[in-house]
Amino acid sequence: MSGKVSLYLVPTPIGNRGDITVRALDILKKVDVILAEDTRTSGLLLVHYDIHKPLQSFHIHNEHKTAERLIDRMKQGETFALVSDAGTPGIADPGFLLVRECRRNGIKIECLPGATALIPALVNSGFPTDRFVFEGFLPHKKGKQTVLKRLALEDRTVVVYESPHRLLKTLEEIKGHFGEDRKVSVSRELTKIHEETVTGLIQEVIDHFQKKEVKGEIVIVIDGKKK
Repeated sequence: MSGKVSLYLVPTPIGNRGDITVRALDILKKVDVILAEDTRTSGLLLVHYDIHKPLQSFHIHNEHKTAERLIDRMKQGETFALVSDAGTPGIADPGFLLVRECRRNGIKIECLPGATALIPALVNSGFPTDRFVFEGFLPHKKGKQTVLKRLALEDRTVVVYESPHRLLKTLEEIKGHFGEDRKVSVSRELTKIHEETVTGLIQEVIDHFQKKEVKGEIVIVIDGKKK
């Protein structure tokens, strides 16, 4: 694979707008089109940085249909930047299918390093970071118990994403599979004003979040099974 880069994967801040890199801003200013998971969210971000480029919707519901057309446009010489609502595209966000098709078609891509909720939550937990499992979002219904049963046997630190309205239910399910003596760490609103990380035995963490309305994106980190 040679020639110019046709697709840049550009991480955007997960909260604090100061966390974008200088290189990311340079790329967003020079591409022809910015592919955005939500054009309204990304539009506000671009206005903040005084970037004026065409925005095109690219999300999980149109990813299959859009990828082939985008590949054709890249072959014609257009350059694109893909951004998600927050964090790194392709990590629990749209992007995988487009990257795969670019690889299949010999189109050069480049992924910039940058913001993600995964690593700060993992490091904040105080659990071992040398080996870990990232599971992304757990299934909502079908297959969830099977996944939790498997993860309960992991001796590596486990990291999952969750939405605020499912947090307590998921923590109760984790307690049922992993046991009450397992430690967990829950991080929410990372990099924002109300950032919070709560770590302890799972029932202690459940008790904490039962006393308040839970808001913001959630990362749950689970200590690995002791040998």
